[in-house]
Amino acid sequence: MVTSIQISENLQQSLKKRKLYENESYEEVIWDLIEDSMELSEETKRNILDSEKQAKEGKTKSLEQIKKELGL
Repeated sequence: MVTSIQISENLQQSLKKRKLYENESYEEVIWDLIEDSMELSEETKRNILDSEKQAKEGKTKSLEQIKKELGL
C-alpha cells in the first residue's frame, strides 16, 4: 500500500540534504535513518567483539600487507 504524508519544508530540506544520490527517494532516505537507529543484532555484536579480540591479538593484516602479498 502506498500512502502520502505531509511534512514541513524544513523537514523536506533536511531529508534532501541526506540523499546519497540525486534520484534517491525520500522513502530510501527515511529507511536509512531508521536503520541507523536500530539496535545491532546479537550476532553482529558477537562479530564485533570477535574482531576486536583478533585485532588486539595481532591476528589482522594491514591493507598495505595485503597489497604486498597480492603484488598490487
